[in-house]
Amino acid sequence: MGIPLKGAAVYRWCTDEVEPHDRFDYWREVRAKGLFGVTAELERERRADFYGEFSLRQLGGAGLVELKASAYTVERSASDIAYAPGDAICVYQQLGSGGWFGGMRASDFSIANGSFATSHTDLPYRTVPLGAGGFHLRILKIPVSSIPGQDKRMRELAPRTFDDPGLAPLLGACFADLGEAAGSDEGAAGNASQASLVEALAHLALIERGVLRPGSRRGQAALRTARLSQARRLIARHLQDPNLAPNMVADLLGVSVRHLHVLFETAEKSFSQSVTDERLKQSRRLMREAPDRLIADIATSCGFESLATYYRVFNAAYGMAPGDFRAQAPEGH
Repeated sequence: MGIPLKGAAVYRWCTDEVEPHDRFDYWREVRAKGLFGVTAELERERRADFYGEFSLRQLGGAGLVELKASAYTVERSASDIAYAPGDAICVYQQLGSGGWFGGMRASDFSIANGSFATSHTDLPYRTVPLGAGGFHLRILKIPVSSIPGQDKRMRELAPRTFDDPGLAPLLGACFADLGEAAGSDEGAAGNASQASLVEALAHLALIERGVLRPGSRRGQAALRTARLSQARRLIARHLQDPNLAPNMVADLLGVSVRHLHVLFETAEKSFSQSVTDERLKQSRRLMREAPDRLIADIATSCGFESLATYYRVFNAAYGMAPGDFRAQAPEGH
């Protein structure tokens, strides 16, 4: 998809800004053709009910699009490619009811809700949503020029599902982290993190497509970044588990305990610090969301072994007791 990366860091648009009888025509000519570089088609009798919206963010040198729209047919034809070349690797996450891709060098395929696909922008395809819900997907467009280690095979990636069972969870973790980074404001550190995630996503896609060897320097770096992302997400998912420990997360991640600690050696916080930090953040959220809930109950639900431990750790981190935080939370916390 020919999504430009110039302009505002965040750009949103929806068809509510256009008169109803003009919505699909505007979407087709200005948004689909002009912004995304594709041809959109829809039966005339269905155009009056058409709705579409999207957002575009710049993250780490890439463009992240989220798109929702009524059902219609999309084609990226040879003339579309000539009109709006993209020269980028795309990672698609299908949401909603799923979608179908066809008309390419490779076989037709469908992509289920939550699944991923990868491609180069400048190869033809056709796609339609599966089901009446229409399109809902996220697309990360990574310019080939920004990917270290050029390889002509990058430009030969026709759309295909991301099926590697070992790599798919890593891709999902990086994609989720990038989406969360899009809503944060962490300055230069956040920009560096976004760039690292984008590069890891590009290289994971190239590993899955056979363009990059996983044992190469770039492949290993991508796997380290992705495994660290997945490890952090596993920690967040198992905060209440009293057995949450390095060996548990290492088993879930499919690596040795030593390898897990090596991953965190390059991070800002160690494994144990990451667990404590996540538990504290969760407790703060619960105190805001459930102001009448007992602090002891919150501490237990976040995995702290005792109320005394929770008070000690909370005070060390924030310079106040949990009750004091709760008392002032409405005033800016």
